[in-house]
Amino acid sequence: MSKCWHDSICPFLIFKINRELLMSNSHVDVIVLGAGASGLMLAAHAAKRGRSVLILEKANKIGKKILMSGGGKCNFTNLYVEPENYISHNPHFVISALSRYSNWDFIGLVCDYGIAYEERKHGQLFTLNGAKEILEMLVSECNKTNNVEIQTHCEVGQVDPLEQGGFSVHTNQGRFSCESLVVATGGLSIPTLGGSGFGYELAQKFGHTVFPTRAGLVPFTFSDHIKEVTTRLSGNALDVTLTNSKNSFTEALLFTHRGLSGPSSLQLSNYWNTGESFKIDFFPSQDLATYLKDKKKAQPKVLLRTLLNEFTAKSIVQELQQLIWPEQSETAIGNISDAQLEHIAEQLHGFTVKPSGTEGYRTAEVTLGGIDTTEVSSKTLESKKQKGLLFIGEVLDVTGHLGGYNFQWAWSSAYAAAQYV
Repeated sequence: MSKCWHDSICPFLIFKINRELLMSNSHVDVIVLGAGASGLMLAAHAAKRGRSVLILEKANKIGKKILMSGGGKCNFTNLYVEPENYISHNPHFVISALSRYSNWDFIGLVCDYGIAYEERKHGQLFTLNGAKEILEMLVSECNKTNNVEIQTHCEVGQVDPLEQGGFSVHTNQGRFSCESLVVATGGLSIPTLGGSGFGYELAQKFGHTVFPTRAGLVPFTFSDHIKEVTTRLSGNALDVTLTNSKNSFTEALLFTHRGLSGPSSLQLSNYWNTGESFKIDFFPSQDLATYLKDKKKAQPKVLLRTLLNEFTAKSIVQELQQLIWPEQSETAIGNISDAQLEHIAEQLHGFTVKPSGTEGYRTAEVTLGGIDTTEVSSKTLESKKQKGLLFIGEVLDVTGHLGGYNFQWAWSSAYAAAQYV
């Protein structure tokens, strides 16, 4: 087998299914709902074990979210994957799958295909030549088995358990049946790319608890005076620490027309609920109280903004001045009391903001909440309520931090389940 997928296939003409064959042979071992990261991964590994697999995808194309992820470069995993990088009501659930198919296993696959990648900060791995290579690799892994069919434009209606075991799946393309049904439908994020609540509804039909869902890894919006500030600063960025009672992240903060974005905001959004405030440390690498009091002795005639201009863009300092020390804006530092300087430093290291909300599922990278994992086997990903029904990927109540962790959960949960379908 050539290591280079493009020797063997044209990836987007994949699986031109012989409809008659499919219709006459409508029973397969495994039906997978959703041709995203986890669905494709599971199909490849289940088919390697000799299972016949049919993937049903409602969209016109497969792997849409893979293609747009990481700005089109796909942050496919992280060098430092730990269970602590995941949020769940049942935090130990991820350990089993992550240990059986690790980030190194996936990196090995990427290397086998000769896909060039780079490490960015915090161990994030991105392709150099685009997310299409990851999708093509998954497709090639499916193709190699000659045991995977994919049906796009396929809307699933009813799913019924069969008396003899297995399931009957009714779709706009006909009725199919299978022994194992794998729900890889993802979450609610980015509805334009196929995000929907179908998997949650199906789980509830079979008696599963679904935790309330909300948008995760998503920018904050504001409706107060802060919105005017972020609009004026739109496009500017600086490294900050964002902190609330649950977590703290030191990363870039990006000002936008709608509010605050950038990695720090996206990360904290996973730990934020409507109505809560959080603190921004605009200069996390400085000790401003000490610095300002030292400068007061050394350069008593200097203005506060002139000193802070050393650390970040003048436009940002100008806005901070209006927010924190408007009365002292034209006062030489020598004429500002130590107590006042300490108060200003305290504000710069812990400025409280209260978002009105987030941009919601439209731009969210992930969905928080989902199917209660205490009702699913951490070893097999099979439902504890319905034999032969499995859940993988984002539809479960497992949400990774920003940085490739959600893709790794897709790969790991898919591989684990594929050993048991």
